[in-house]
Amino acid sequence: MNRQALRNVIVVLNEPQNLVNIAGVVRAMKNMGLGRLRLVRPAEFDAYRITGIAHRSDEIVDGAEFFDTLSDAVADCVYVLGTSARARTAQRTYGRPREFAPHLIDRAHSGPVAIVMGREDRGLANEDLDRCNAVAIIPTDPDYSSLNMAQAFLILAYEVLLAAEGESQPLPRSRRATEPATQADMEETYDALLLGLHRLEFFKARLPESVMRTIRTTLSRAEPELREARMFRAIGFEIYHYLNRLLGPLEDPVPELSGKAGSDEEPGMQPDPEAPSTD
Repeated sequence: MNRQALRNVIVVLNEPQNLVNIAGVVRAMKNMGLGRLRLVRPAEFDAYRITGIAHRSDEIVDGAEFFDTLSDAVADCVYVLGTSARARTAQRTYGRPREFAPHLIDRAHSGPVAIVMGREDRGLANEDLDRCNAVAIIPTDPDYSSLNMAQAFLILAYEVLLAAEGESQPLPRSRRATEPATQADMEETYDALLLGLHRLEFFKARLPESVMRTIRTTLSRAEPELREARMFRAIGFEIYHYLNRLLGPLEDPVPELSGKAGSDEEPGMQPDPEAPSTD
């Protein structure tokens, strides 16, 4: 993850009116690896209450900077991304957060960059947007387009984090996750499922090759891990052994598959002409 670029991203709240919204933004900053907050004439600010809502955010709240004007708050920034609920009549560079986030991170290598959000009741004024290089608009339902400040910021910050981390941060794996199943593992699984289905007499009215081809296609698409492949293998063996104990073994031999499907019709549903009648 590009930590240095994230350290150069500054969150600027212009005249926020509600302390809870400030706390919501601070919490989202913690979630997304951002640590620099600037406030322009907030209507209220209480560090104790904010950290009570956004737990473990003391370093952001204690380091918050206060300004009298938006111009002063972004004066040292090399790129300023404003936000708006809709496009205004003035000609500006509008786009989605996903479009702007990579450019924001790229510019952050050169110096501080800012994400600016306006007050909750009316957003950023036109003169405030004049100080922005571009304006991000988050698509919403036109019948209810207004987003809470913290909600809107979380979407923006998420896109910024994705742009900064690229492919470097892998998704967490389950504690029981294992390595991928090899082709040999999968062949053992298919053999076990073939055995179990045979013992169920599943192939009386179905072509074994077509059924097994469908199973192969489905499991191959899933790309199972070794533990998952072994579970399916255990299912096949358990069916086979349980019914053998309950009913005794079948006299019919397990079908030998040639590797050629018996029909190009719907897989697994073509009747076997030599199967005994089930009537």
